[in-house]
Amino acid sequence: MGKRQKIKRKLFKYHLIPPHQWRPAATVLVAAIFGLGLYLLRLSNATSYLSDDPQACVNCHIMTPQYITWTHSSHREVAHCNDCHVPHDNVANKYFFKAKDGLYHASIFTLRAEPQVIRALEPSINVIQNNCIRCHENQVTDARLTGFVDNHFVHRTDRICWECHREVPHGKVKSLSSVGHQIEPIRAHSPPDLEIIPQWLKESMKQNKK
Repeated sequence: MGKRQKIKRKLFKYHLIPPHQWRPAATVLVAAIFGLGLYLLRLSNATSYLSDDPQACVNCHIMTPQYITWTHSSHREVAHCNDCHVPHDNVANKYFFKAKDGLYHASIFTLRAEPQVIRALEPSINVIQNNCIRCHENQVTDARLTGFVDNHFVHRTDRICWECHREVPHGKVKSLSSVGHQIEPIRAHSPPDLEIIPQWLKESMKQNKK
């Protein structure tokens, strides 16, 4: 008996191949599920989550204030979302945490169960705190800080960094109504023909050049 025949017999044995009369319907069902899966991957822009592109974080529009406040912060040039919000001890742990966290965020967004005030959960708090120390270890352990920052040694050991550094890197104002959409377009929510400079201003500029 050939190898192909053995595989077919095993598939039939475990009922993985339907009877002849059901095969057309099963084929259509499998194709529909496969096509729907590809559509959902395209709709959710799932491949963007494998990258370190900060705009992947605003595929869900509720994160727009966090993205916009970050773009106006000092961290913009030195740290992206993944630098702070995922572990960096090894690659496997990084993508496992991204997948677990992303599945939770996607579920909450799909169910429209977002809280009015978005706060980091305990696992995320630990990751962010570790990354703060990882990037700022020299400043954290600098003995000179104790000379001009009251109780800095105590504060850096008994609390999280952003209890004191509250406006880093997202600032105080984090609501959609107050932040809005800045002049830098967000790809997930901007039409492809969007232009930053309005037409009337372009015409005015042309007239001034004449």
